[in-house]
Amino acid sequence: MSEIIKRKNSQIIGMNLTELEDLSEEFSQSRFRGKQLFNSVYKQRTDSFNNINTLPIVFRDILLEKFVLHPLLFIKKTGSDSELTQKYLFQLSTQEKIESVLMYEEKRVTLCVSTQVGCAVDCKFCATAKMGFIKNLTAGEIIDQYLIINNSIDKEITNIVFMGMGEPFLNYQQVINAAMLFNHKDGINLSSQRITISTVGIIPKINQYSEEGHKYKLAISLNSNHQKQRVQIMPISKTHSINDLIKAVWHHYKKTKRLVTFEYVLMENVNDSIADAKRLINLIGDLPCKVNVIPYNEIDGPFKRPSEEKINKFVNQINNSNFIVTVRWSKGTDINSGCGQLAVLES
Repeated sequence: MSEIIKRKNSQIIGMNLTELEDLSEEFSQSRFRGKQLFNSVYKQRTDSFNNINTLPIVFRDILLEKFVLHPLLFIKKTGSDSELTQKYLFQLSTQEKIESVLMYEEKRVTLCVSTQVGCAVDCKFCATAKMGFIKNLTAGEIIDQYLIINNSIDKEITNIVFMGMGEPFLNYQQVINAAMLFNHKDGINLSSQRITISTVGIIPKINQYSEEGHKYKLAISLNSNHQKQRVQIMPISKTHSINDLIKAVWHHYKKTKRLVTFEYVLMENVNDSIADAKRLINLIGDLPCKVNVIPYNEIDGPFKRPSEEKINKFVNQINNSNFIVTVRWSKGTDINSGCGQLAVLES
């Protein structure tokens, strides 16, 4: 990375088109210079202000003096170029660290981005919870995970999932701002259907998201089939109950006609029995949705992955339902980059 981190809150990456146009005017440049800067940062994905030859030298000098291009510093990559999953470690200008995960599957290249340093919702089966909540990321810090990684690989990243460290809907506006930048037709230009935002179920934000009419895919970490069970593994359910969550998803479907994906992490002797499967079917009822079953990725804790036989029995049971069922065998568990395994615990 060619630009040196200089000063907090002077980041160019993360600014939208209007902000860059306003910035150009502030330094006695035409608004068109803002469009050129937007194009260079997000479409051309420049690594240095010096490389933006469309801008006057005097404006480039101002940018070099007063602003930072990349808000993140790349630290290391875990996993070789030949492997299907790689984990990237970044450092913020304030020294905290975050992780991102890159996954290859045929023509699809998916990047799982973090939205917070740590996480506040304390899901008992998730490694990130051990960090506690430290801070929210800016839209620029979210976007920069994509820009730095995309510039370092031979293929183009095709899909973005907000499923890394943190709860995206507890950093709602920065996540939406980042999604809009990923989607902008004059910038990165990823289709809204290639952008997925995941939440544990922050109900007011789900309702806000529905009312605002965003077109990005919405995934919800359900992981349970009744309130008592969900409170035990996801304490956030004390505030956002499972029944209210289902109501919010119904509202989302009626408002947008788009299917939510429920993520269901399958844990041995917790939520993996045939009775659990039947309760899950009853809970969802005739709600149009998808259910993505994720066999648990083990961390240092009490939860275990069920046997393959038990996983198959559970999946076969819920296949007899009105909703779409898929199974996701997480990649990268050998380098602790599977679902629920991200954590930066060193100082």
